[in-house]
Amino acid sequence: MSTLESFIWHALGYAAMPVIILSGFAVVAAVSLWFLSLSKDKEL
Repeated sequence: MSTLESFIWHALGYAAMPVIILSGFAVVAAVSLWFLSLSKDKEL
C-alpha cells in the first residue's frame, strides 16, 4: 500500500470514529425524548 493510500485510510478511520459516536448519541437522545413524550401528562 502506498503512503497516500495509507494516509487516506487512516484519515477515513479517524474521521469515522467521532461520526459514529455522535450519531449514536443523537439516536439515543431522540429515542429517549420520544419515549418520555409517550409517558408525560397530557393535561395542561
